[in-house]
Amino acid sequence: MTDPNMENANANTRPARALWYVEPFKAALRPECLPEAGSNEVLLKSRFSGISRGTERLVFSGEVPKTEFERMRAPMQSGEFPFPVKYGYCTTAIAETGPKDLKGRAFFCLHPHQDFFLAPAESLVPIPSQVPLKRATLAANMETALNAHWDAATSPCDRIAIVGAGIVGLLVSYIAARIPGTDVIVIDPNPARRPIVESFGARFAAPDDATDDRDVVFHASASSAGLATALSCAGFEGRVVELSWFGNKPVSAPLGGAFHARRIQLISSQVGQIAGTHRARWDYRKRMMAALSLLDRDTLDQLVDEEIEFSDAPNRLPAILDAQSTGLAPVIRYP
Repeated sequence: MTDPNMENANANTRPARALWYVEPFKAALRPECLPEAGSNEVLLKSRFSGISRGTERLVFSGEVPKTEFERMRAPMQSGEFPFPVKYGYCTTAIAETGPKDLKGRAFFCLHPHQDFFLAPAESLVPIPSQVPLKRATLAANMETALNAHWDAATSPCDRIAIVGAGIVGLLVSYIAARIPGTDVIVIDPNPARRPIVESFGARFAAPDDATDDRDVVFHASASSAGLATALSCAGFEGRVVELSWFGNKPVSAPLGGAFHARRIQLISSQVGQIAGTHRARWDYRKRMMAALSLLDRDTLDQLVDEEIEFSDAPNRLPAILDAQSTGLAPVIRYP
């Protein structure tokens, strides 16, 4: 029987396969036919794509609120929320066709999980030669961490706390520890995160050992308990930067007690907009290039040490995106 998705295939099309979220907790690989590249398009062969545990878990479980369907769209998403939807934004690839100055080069692209794809040339960001393609899948999360520091206005010698040692929290700590004179502590209940935190030059603590009187606190645990810990860590007029996105899950925040007396600032940071402190001088491409340049150290490879084969992704995703999973940033490897 002829696959309906392939009926229009001809000599000018390229077969491809893409990962789709088709219903709650179920994914599938679907065939696609790529047309001949347009005058400003590039055909790319994927090498790696990163799975964003936080965001893609919400997509996979169907927990994206209806009010956020448009704002949550990935730049090259296909389908509509809740299902079926082709979603993702952490792909590294090699240009197979296109302008001579692009062909054969490695790029980062905000494209869903797919083995071959077409993308506008202007959407491709060159990967620096010193950054391996697998590590470069962290670029979108590093961009989030960089934007968070801009929102927080972190400075040399700040006392900084990060609550939540997932990928975003760890990358926030990685940047924070590189700011001269900072005292950086990362708070998480999982002791397995300690070696990573310490390799970045920060200190690790369990929630019960959290310290207060911090100048800046980043919350990235996506839990009410973590938010409470973050608020308790802030000193007088300290700044708490909320990085978690809870989808449609209600959140309780302890805003009684000394919250007002200590004049604690609670602000949001979301990568969809460039931080107001930089918006007049930076654009999205420039910010992404900066994020990629920050991925130049080998110690970051420990964040992407879990690989899965593209063909096995539908079978592996339910465990990887389970709410109880404690992994970091799984990477899909393409043949």
